[in-house]
Order: sequence, then structure tokens, then C-alpha cells
Amino acid sequence: MDVLVTGGGGFIGRYLCDELVERGHEVTALSRDPDPSIFDEDVGTAVGDVTAYDSIEGAFEGRDCVVNLVALSPLFQPPGDKSHEGVHLRGTENAIRATEAHDVPRFVQQSALGADPNGPTAYIRAKGRAESVVRDSDLDWTIFRPSVVFGDGGEFVSFTKKVTPPYLAPLPRGGRTRFQPIWVGDLVPMLADAVEDDSHVGETYEIGGPAALTLADVAKLAYRAEGKPVSVVPVPMGLTKVGMAAIGPVPFVPFGPDQARSLEMDNVVTHNDIDAFGRSESDLTTLASYLSVR
Repeated sequence: MDVLVTGGGGFIGRYLCDELVERGHEVTALSRDPDPSIFDEDVGTAVGDVTAYDSIEGAFEGRDCVVNLVALSPLFQPPGDKSHEGVHLRGTENAIRATEAHDVPRFVQQSALGADPNGPTAYIRAKGRAESVVRDSDLDWTIFRPSVVFGDGGEFVSFTKKVTPPYLAPLPRGGRTRFQPIWVGDLVPMLADAVEDDSHVGETYEIGGPAALTLADVAKLAYRAEGKPVSVVPVPMGLTKVGMAAIGPVPFVPFGPDQARSLEMDNVVTHNDIDAFGRSESDLTTLASYLSVR
């Protein structure tokens, strides 16, 4: 198959492009500033910005499948003039339009766990509305809703360390918000399976790792890997939302109110759909083993 991966130069995209080439596919990674050196395999590149239709349209010609991975981080405020609606919703609309214009039959969309057009954050709302765009298309689509993804080049562990300094860490709700982090090396083969296997067409999959961990759990694992202890100090959510300058010199939360609201929501699956790909949670890599922590 000839596969176009939008956002192919990003964290997950780099792994997916290499995986697809290893499986024998011809792969092109589309991004605003492509760098062929980031790939281990022979991956082609194309320049384009999904928020500008004319910049991407030509890259869709002759493809058999499009995988849409373009995304802004939910962990930080969007940079510059970017917005979740502009990138996730309008970007998906442009990708769907170009896919249909060039009669590409298959479309794989990476959404997010909890995606909801009426959700409490701009990220969740935009992801939910983008899913509606995909479902309303005439394409053979598959939607993935992963929890947070970790691995080399990912930001989840580094983000956790930014909001939890070692030794004494003030955290919203005492860090009780739960995540179900999945290793990129476990997620990517499932995405590749959806590219290849017709049985996944028309399905929406919630994907999580082998265990639900609180933000406090993740912080303790991250610092244990460095040989440092951490004690969590609960901080009221109201204080988080209005800004953390009142805490003192600790650079607590490097994000805005929308990101603070996200820490009120657990990010765990209702049912882990990894079984649709022949996997069980016991097969998956834990965050602790990735960090080499017992």
C-alpha cells in the first residue's frame, strides 16, 4: 500500500512510518518542516500544513490510505496563533476533503480518550468534533482513542517532571487524576494493523496501557528512575485554575486554565480495545519497566 501519514514527523508518526515501511508499504510523512534523518527506514517526506488545504492537497494523490496524526499537545497551551479547533477540527476537515478529492479509500484517525464535542476542554471538544467529521465521510475509516502515550521522544514523563519538582511536589487534587499510559511501541503496531486489515473499518477503539496510574504514581516512578524521592502536597483545583504564583518559587504548572481543567478528568478506558488486535494487558510494556524501575 501507498500510505500518507500526516504528522508523520511527530512523536508517534516517526515510529509508525518506520513500522509501515518494515511491513513492506511505501510511506510518505507529511509535516510543516520534514526531516528525513529522523527515520530509520526509507520514508518519503512532503511539506504541508493541515490548516492550509492548498498546501496539503497534492500530497494525497495516488495514496491507498491516509493516517491522520497531526495534533497539538493537550498538556500545554497551543503555541502562537494555533488552536485546538484550528488544528484538530479544521485540520481533519482538510485532510478528509483531500482524501475524498483523490479517491483514497481508507482513513485512520488518531483521536483522544474522552473525545467529546461537548467536553470540558477545547482539546477534548475539538477531538470529538473531528471524529464526527471522519464518521460523516464516505471513507473506510477507523478511529483510535488512546490514553497518554509514552516512549523515547514523548512528552508525558518530561511533562510530569515539570509539574512535580523532586522532593516536594504540589499537585492538583494531590495528583489523584488517573491515566492509563501506553508505550508507543505497543500502540504503533495496532495503528499499522488498522491500515492493513479490513476488519477494523468503521470501528472506534479506546486504547490504554496495562495499568491505571495516578499523576502522583507517574511522578514517583519518574524520580525513582533518577534515584530521587518525591513527596506530593495536595493543592486545591481552584488554586490551580487561577494560577500557581501564590505557591511561591516553585514553577508548578506550565500551562493554562484549560490544561488545569483536564487534570480534573481521569484518562482511563472503559474497556481496553487492545483485544481487537489480539493483545492483552499482560502483553504490554508498563511505564515502570520502560523506566527500568522495580
